[in-house]
Amino acid sequence: MRDMRNTTIVVAVTLAIAVTAACGKKKVATGPQPPPAEEAAVVPPTPPPPAERVEDRTPVAAALPDDSITNKSLDDLNRDSPLKPVFFRLDSAELDDSGRSIATANAQVLKKYGTWGITIEGHCDERGTAEYNLALGERRAVAVKTYLSSLGVSPDRIRVVSYGKEFPFDMGHSEDAWATNRRGHFVITSK
Repeated sequence: MRDMRNTTIVVAVTLAIAVTAACGKKKVATGPQPPPAEEAAVVPPTPPPPAERVEDRTPVAAALPDDSITNKSLDDLNRDSPLKPVFFRLDSAELDDSGRSIATANAQVLKKYGTWGITIEGHCDERGTAEYNLALGERRAVAVKTYLSSLGVSPDRIRVVSYGKEFPFDMGHSEDAWATNRRGHFVITSK
């Protein structure tokens, strides 16, 4: 009986040791585990793939001024000028709404063709003295130049001259003729 008792004690002790050992074990997690901190190596990022060759394309030209105008001689340009004259009221060098509108359109043309140099000729009708009309023509040409400059056209590109009543558009002696002769006339002098 003693042997049985000894056997029971040995089995109980063995069982107690097994249970204690089993309770002391860590549970093993299933699935992937990160490596221990000391084993973690810094992995450099993957470099981007090399650039792919792009076939050369024909470059798109910037918008250029109209060749039909650019290729004309100065004489042809002035004969069919894209710059319109600015007209004035009797004894006035002030731009009215119509004059400002025409000068604004001319400024746009001058900005488009930024290398052009111009002369603004001041003209008057046949009435008045030569001296008076020369002075009035000068004031008219300067008024147009000043307005163009205020719109961003470089004043270095603009010359002014007065011809008074010497070169009328219309040779008539009526109010209609005189109205067309009171003007700031644009002449393209360089391209």
